[in-house]
Amino acid sequence: MRVFVTGGTGLVGRAVIPLFLDRGDEVLCLTRDPARAREVLPAGTEILGGDPTMPGDWQDRLATCSGVVNLAGSPVADGLWTGRRKQRIRRSRLATTENIVTALGACDQAMTLVSASAVGYYGNRGEIALDEASEPGSGFLARLALEWEHTALKAEREDVRIALIRIGVVLSGDGGVLARMLPVFRRGLGGPLGNGKQYFPWVHIEDLVRLILFVLDNSEISGPVNAVVPDPPRQKEFTAAVGSALHKRAFMPLPGFVLQGLMGEMSSMLLGSQRAVPNVLKAAGFKFKFGELDKALDDLI
Repeated sequence: MRVFVTGGTGLVGRAVIPLFLDRGDEVLCLTRDPARAREVLPAGTEILGGDPTMPGDWQDRLATCSGVVNLAGSPVADGLWTGRRKQRIRRSRLATTENIVTALGACDQAMTLVSASAVGYYGNRGEIALDEASEPGSGFLARLALEWEHTALKAEREDVRIALIRIGVVLSGDGGVLARMLPVFRRGLGGPLGNGKQYFPWVHIEDLVRLILFVLDNSEISGPVNAVVPDPPRQKEFTAAVGSALHKRAFMPLPGFVLQGLMGEMSSMLLGSQRAVPNVLKAAGFKFKFGELDKALDDLI
């Protein structure tokens, strides 16, 4: 298969591209920073310089592929959600996806688009179990995910299959939320956020990249796919497991009002509850290698 990847130098892209190459696929990676891409991506990756939020010659190269994995997007947790920051986050996703849709319109062969989304789509939903048919929630992240998915679905036609991967909290030894948490927990200062009762839908990076390939290869899967473990823990259970893996107590709660004061609207990422369940993956027969939190943390820490 010839696969076109956006966001290839990010946490997920760096992990999924080697899997494609290992199984003999050709990979074209679009990036704003070709020099960095050559440093972090394996040999054999074809690097294309370009801005995915702008039309360009890269769209012609995309049209030569049979699969597209769209992972591009400005990180949502790298700064306060000012009006300008929100605009940058939205544009990085919506403009990129719009340009991919335009390129797919010029293709004359069967195509599959696997486009990233997020469980933030569901908003803060408390105790409710959320499968792929559940309604969207409210708030900035929910609106963003809804717009992102609607943009990708513009490419839907008879010979284009679209899968929307609603990604939970990605656990990785190469960055992301776990890398930010570990220094605090190693000092014995870790603990639940807010009241700790909110559900914490996570996924091990290895399972995430495996399921991206699984969805790309499985012609029966289309529409939204929850990329989370089958039984998400509550936040206090998650932090207790991290403390246990480090042989540290995790008893220092950070009250919700303190988080809101420090992070403003962005605190909704940590205080909101999404009890997302991966019904589509279970029905398709996908098996999680790291479905249990203790096993995942043992592997990563």
